[in-house]
Amino acid sequence: MDRRITKQVRVGDVTIGSTQTIAIQTMWSSALSEYRDEQSFQELLTKLRSYATMGCDLIRFSYPTIDEHEIFSRICASSPMPVIADIHFDWKLAIDAFACKAAKIRINPGNIGARWKVEEVIRAAKDHDGAIRIGLNGGSLPHHLRSGDHARAMVDTALTYIDWFEHLDFDRIVVSLKDSDGETTYRANTEIASKLAYPLHLGVTEAGGLVSSVTRSTWILGRLLQQGIGDTIRISITDDRIYEIEAARELLRTVGLESSGIRVVSCPRCGRSTFDSQKFLKQIQVRLLAIRHPVTVAIMGCQVNGPGEAAHADIAITGIGNKVFLYEKGTLVREVALEDAESALFDRLEAFINEQ
Repeated sequence: MDRRITKQVRVGDVTIGSTQTIAIQTMWSSALSEYRDEQSFQELLTKLRSYATMGCDLIRFSYPTIDEHEIFSRICASSPMPVIADIHFDWKLAIDAFACKAAKIRINPGNIGARWKVEEVIRAAKDHDGAIRIGLNGGSLPHHLRSGDHARAMVDTALTYIDWFEHLDFDRIVVSLKDSDGETTYRANTEIASKLAYPLHLGVTEAGGLVSSVTRSTWILGRLLQQGIGDTIRISITDDRIYEIEAARELLRTVGLESSGIRVVSCPRCGRSTFDSQKFLKQIQVRLLAIRHPVTVAIMGCQVNGPGEAAHADIAITGIGNKVFLYEKGTLVREVALEDAESALFDRLEAFINEQ
């Protein structure tokens, strides 16, 4: 698939744009104030490491007050991924986020205030070797533009703001145009992709819970990605952030933009099920996503149809009663007790990968 050619923008040790791997990102869901004590801070870092292991490239935090300078600085210094600060309204907070060593900030220049305030933020980005995402949402457009075509209004507004940045010779810019209406998001991104050479961050704002978000995001973002549009992506889900990372990786794999990592095939279960494939998949989900080797794993619910339906998989597991059965390329290779299912599966996966 041909990708859109853009400028390449460095965000910490991640480079975004053109032929670079599409960067997956998520956003931390809790207030920074919850992590001032050491135990909570270490729990945060453990979670960030798990996100990185699963394939997340960038992590964004809301930075709402200067009172969180110390804890945010610690996070920026300790995170396994480059940290992005999400800033609204206060230009001084944007400058302070760079002082905390955030690799990038996300602002809507329209709610930062006067142009001179935005220019001060740009100068801070230059001083601290940082990047800036110009992030516009349909709901945050200037009041006089909200009653018209949101897609066109977002494009025109973004181009105006970009002129401010380029006037100061600043080009470490990523642009995002999102709307709660999926088709508006699609039209805005296709239009702006033809008008500028900066990387685009893709997402659908206010997408909803797991089912609605994955459905809407796949329909909208999948079409953009297939046209070569998009350089970083977040699938916003009102649920555990691991689902955002998993959904983004699966979408990229489905449209042919990621070949590494595991592909999981599992049955939806029915009355014939003799192995709780749903429970088992949830139990091992994070460990599976940490595998970067291209391998297909099938988790099937019954011994009747499971082996045949999973014959195409590299490794498959099914079970009956207190026993589970492991298959490799459709051939039975091991039978173990149910309580040993997880360790047996990962032992087999490790051996299979090492043999490749």
